[in-house]
Amino acid sequence: MKRKLLFAFAVLSLVGLKAQDKGKQIEFVEYDLDNGLHVILHEDKSTPIVAVSVLYHVGSKNEDADRTGFAHFFEHLLFEGSENIGRGEFFKIVQGNGGVLNANTSFDRTFYYEVLPSNQLELGLWLESERMLHAKIDSIGVETQRGVVKEELKQRNENTPYGTILPEMFGHAFEKHPYRWTPIGDAEYLNQAKLEEFMEFYKVFYVPNNATLSIAGDISIPETKKMIERYFGEIKKGTKEIPRPDIVEPKKTAEVRDTVYDNIQLPAVVMGYHTPAQGEDDFYAMSMLAQLLSQGESSRFNKVIKDEKEKALFVGAFPLPTEDPGLALMFGIANMGVPVLELEEAMDVEVDKVKNELISEEEFQKLQNQVENDFISGNASVRGLAENLANYHVYYGDANLINTEIDRYMKVSREDIKAAANKYLNKENRVVLHYLPKAEQPQ
Repeated sequence: MKRKLLFAFAVLSLVGLKAQDKGKQIEFVEYDLDNGLHVILHEDKSTPIVAVSVLYHVGSKNEDADRTGFAHFFEHLLFEGSENIGRGEFFKIVQGNGGVLNANTSFDRTFYYEVLPSNQLELGLWLESERMLHAKIDSIGVETQRGVVKEELKQRNENTPYGTILPEMFGHAFEKHPYRWTPIGDAEYLNQAKLEEFMEFYKVFYVPNNATLSIAGDISIPETKKMIERYFGEIKKGTKEIPRPDIVEPKKTAEVRDTVYDNIQLPAVVMGYHTPAQGEDDFYAMSMLAQLLSQGESSRFNKVIKDEKEKALFVGAFPLPTEDPGLALMFGIANMGVPVLELEEAMDVEVDKVKNELISEEEFQKLQNQVENDFISGNASVRGLAENLANYHVYYGDANLINTEIDRYMKVSREDIKAAANKYLNKENRVVLHYLPKAEQPQ
């Protein structure tokens, strides 16, 4: 029975409550507690569930270059428990009350959430206040999670085909900016770190004035405010300076190329183009350009490179939204017997078409429909709503973009897409990595 209940709430959370109707505004209230905690509340009575989330404005870019992986490590460590939650009990408590929970870390932030029956809202608030107020950071938890994270690193980098793409790509693309390392971090640095360093990281970043509490679902806003004050109001504001890197990556003037030998059978091409930060005008044009190239079986990469020319088993383009200027990736796995350079040339041909020709009106309308559908779908679950509201507040300083950001996409013209392609999709602005089987590595 418990498993069925968990599954039901997982489906409700991840599949969605109901799609946001076109033009329907997502209502919310937001305010700050005296300790600096920003609160965003969205009330939706359509389904008896609630998402409780906390976004901490700390990701891998806030780390010391000699201690990479701390933000990701804390994603794991802060499920160890607290002064009032036994070790390993976090998951048991939530799942035992019919809920689901998880967390994720990016270059720019760390996000925790629980999705619970709405009558367990107070439980979610208590759990997150415990995480913020006095998480269990001791030698036992640190050593336990060291082992967990090192195993994750091994599985991702050594045992997953093409698993090193992100660290290899960002390591080649950035020389100065902390995006040159990825959130997964480095096991060597985690091994070297002392308990005191982990405790200091917690004191600096896991404070209310570096956090956004976002709640969406079946709540009463007046009652929820009272609960929030009860559980979070007395947590003291952080007193340590929160590092915000202001390093500007030098403009690239020459293509970077390299070969990576991996435990793979089929060669691959990976391209990374430097792109603007999320929220900039060109970011929207570049995002739509990536969708044009690879979203759906009728997209240009799939239709031409994969189906017509049969050069690739898989090919795609992926913008990676980041708070500072980042990368858009293009990734292709070559078909059996196709030389890696042939696949690269086929990808370049399709990129050049976008640079030289306006896309058709019909293709542009389809693209706009895809973007609008994706935007609406992203707000179709309580977890998605809570996360998006927090993201918009932290990254843009405007949570109401949950209602209006689609207008920025719709303002992008065919000419804007062509101009962005010419501005960013140039060889001097990119990294090209050829992934080849280890058997082909010169001795």
